[in-house]
Amino acid sequence: MAVKLSEVARHAGVSLATASRVLNGSSRTPAAGIAEKVKAAAAELGYVANAQAQALARQSTGLVGLVVHDIADPYFSTIAHGVQQAALAARHQVLLAGTDLETADGAPGDAELAAVNAFISYRTDAIILAASRLLDEDPRLSKALAQYIGNGGRVVAIGATDIPKAQVLSVDNHDGASALVGALLERGRRRFAILAGPRERNTARIRVAGFTDGLAEAGLEPLTVVHGAFTSQGGYDATVELLDSNEGRFLSSGGDSGGAGGSEYGGPLCILAANDVMALGAMAALRSRGLTIPDDVEVAGFDDIPTLRDHFPGLTTYRLPLEEMGRLAAELALSPAGQTSASVTGRVVLRESAGGQ
Repeated sequence: MAVKLSEVARHAGVSLATASRVLNGSSRTPAAGIAEKVKAAAAELGYVANAQAQALARQSTGLVGLVVHDIADPYFSTIAHGVQQAALAARHQVLLAGTDLETADGAPGDAELAAVNAFISYRTDAIILAASRLLDEDPRLSKALAQYIGNGGRVVAIGATDIPKAQVLSVDNHDGASALVGALLERGRRRFAILAGPRERNTARIRVAGFTDGLAEAGLEPLTVVHGAFTSQGGYDATVELLDSNEGRFLSSGGDSGGAGGSEYGGPLCILAANDVMALGAMAALRSRGLTIPDDVEVAGFDDIPTLRDHFPGLTTYRLPLEEMGRLAAELALSPAGQTSASVTGRVVLRESAGGQ
């Protein structure tokens, strides 16, 4: 049976109000000696503080809600680690929810809406949206978050969003994608295909725009753009579609031209994937067709997720400071009112899969 606060107060020889102020975190605390006596009594009796009572005393639950797309994706788990570090420094705990498991009978976006509503019901001090935002936000989600913000909650979105009054951590998705293309162009690459990710997601859409704008500056266009899920399987399926389509002629064995990447076709095709997990799926699909990376086809990704160190050949990519992104998002969410935005930038990393040595 749970120990009651009144029992702790009686054991410590203090009033119920004094025991509550000590154990529930009120700004009105008694003298150190009395506080220590109350804490000792609580420890001796095995008292566990009531979270709701603490929230009322502190006017804060000490909780931060974090919404990601796929908990298993290293991109999101690294961001989550950064969020957790900053939250702990601010004496907060993180509640985590993934949105990749939609129910069969639910509408798109129901999982994210359910997560946000749960965080609101737990009266979290802030909600961080790490999943790529939709081109057209769910009006139900926007309404729920607008009410939450109106009641004093803080909302931070990682990446561009139309959610009213949300704070934004900007990521250089467009310029980073353009810089990656520029680095490959400098090394003589001229033939590109794009694995674009989902059309409706801002991150994918903006990165693809960066790829195509970078090519346009050199007077080039992608040979093809294939859309798919923002996952390893999505990259695999999109690459199979590429190989099986008419565009597959660009990968045809060239006889005297020296194989799939022969000079007859202007050098090996370089596949630009909108994120690293898609790029890894693309590499698996290429290997399944007997193609060699980078001799037959080159591959580049975006993000530089930590697990890339386990893959060969090393993946050329655009490195984002993922853990720092999580930390900055949490600091933005928990900082005093006033700061409404922050930004991060990254850099091109050339490895063996494309452009590297």
